[in-house]
Amino acid sequence: MKLIKFFFTIIFFSLVFQINTSPVLADEPNQGSYNFKEQSGLSAAATGAGYEINDEKTIESYIGQIINIVLSVLGVVFLILIIYGGILWMTAAGNEEKVKKAKELITEALIGLVIVLAAYAISYFIISQLVNNSLNSNSTL
Repeated sequence: MKLIKFFFTIIFFSLVFQINTSPVLADEPNQGSYNFKEQSGLSAAATGAGYEINDEKTIESYIGQIINIVLSVLGVVFLILIIYGGILWMTAAGNEEKVKKAKELITEALIGLVIVLAAYAISYFIISQLVNNSLNSNSTL
């Protein structure tokens, strides 16, 4: 019975959000495409501020993108686990076993989240150093 209520709740909310959304007609094919980089002025502002814009796709940038995606998904998973642990704790109704299970789940999810954040920081540092070193070595040739 609870599963059926949950299923209908999910269907209801998905229909509500589906009905309230409207398509965005930002790019009309007859007018040509909008090149954000060139026409927004951000490229000129970045160059004027002293930032170098590099559009080269290197293996380091692909690896960095893959690492960012994986760590982002893991961060979302651990955040969902923390929320689930909180729900378990709130619905424990004084049952000590359920409260203990919820506390353990929240603690383990927080530890996992800290590990993911540390991995993100370490990988960001290493990839940025690799990209900077490859840019510096290419500019001296």
